[in-house]
Amino acid sequence: MYVPYLRPYSNVNNQLLSSLQEGGYILYSRHAEATVGLDAPKYSFENCATQRNLSAIGRRQAETYGRTLRNLQIPVTYPVLASPFCRTIETAELAFGRDNVQVDPFWSEIYKMSGRLSVMEQSWILYYLNIFLEIHPPQGSNKVIVAHSFPSGMGLGKIPDMGTVVIRPHGQGRGYEVIAHLTLSELASLQQ
Repeated sequence: MYVPYLRPYSNVNNQLLSSLQEGGYILYSRHAEATVGLDAPKYSFENCATQRNLSAIGRRQAETYGRTLRNLQIPVTYPVLASPFCRTIETAELAFGRDNVQVDPFWSEIYKMSGRLSVMEQSWILYYLNIFLEIHPPQGSNKVIVAHSFPSGMGLGKIPDMGTVVIRPHGQGRGYEVIAHLTLSELASLQQ
């Protein structure tokens, strides 16, 4: 079932919230709003000055995201995974706390998909993405990834700042299902 937009307080929202509270999902989230501009052509993960970083609005979005998941009693498995870009790490740390975040270099590959990659390189990234999204999180919890949007028509598609794609893994080698694409305000509007 694919639900691109959810109406506040609908039965679909109630069912989705209840399912998320039971766990078993992957929440793939794009980082919060970053400053305008581009990363330096030769950016360095160790030097945030070479990258776009969170704006003041982005910092508030990240804090709201973590608070929303806690208020809705959506259980999260730690560590939360983050791409090695400063904006993704800061988003995850503001939402979940510095000690609850693990940087995983694979998620920077998603960022590279918006650049000039060969079809073979794109296929490799999508292959490993699919493998990861098939893996069940620990029972009674949800896995959170904070990374990047995808180019249109690839992977999980375009994701707005602090937007979340809700994914139900079917197990290794059995695929996964995209359940919903939620903006931060749609996530916050889920009610029991």
